[in-house]
Amino acid sequence: MTRRVHEVMTGKPVTVDKLTSLAEAARVMRDADIGDVLVVDEGRLRGILTDRDLVIRAMAENRDPARTTVRDICSTEPITIKPDDGVDEANDLMRRHALRRLPVQTGDGELVGVVTLGDLAVERDPGSALAAIAAADPDT
Repeated sequence: MTRRVHEVMTGKPVTVDKLTSLAEAARVMRDADIGDVLVVDEGRLRGILTDRDLVIRAMAENRDPARTTVRDICSTEPITIKPDDGVDEANDLMRRHALRRLPVQTGDGELVGVVTLGDLAVERDPGSALAAIAAADPDT
């Protein structure tokens, strides 16, 4: 039986408003121990900001993290998946679009989670190195 995205995703996604500074978004990511935040405007998904975006699009370009907003550098129009879609579909979307994470939205646009490459690795092959890394506590 095919497992569904809602069975493997991380619920309660962390969001920031599109006008949040990069410095604040980085603190949110640090405090939540995550590598991305979903960018919202009036509760609607507008983008995704990753730790890689912070490095490549902001720090490497000498942007001021206190004055630059997440809207300025986040990936817009993120590809999403529904909670009742199959894990295989999530895997295919990630492979086709070279993604490491997918926001999970209901049909009416409510954000309910994020499914990550690590979530899928734990589901597919619990003994793999990626699954072990995804399941491990961070060394902070």
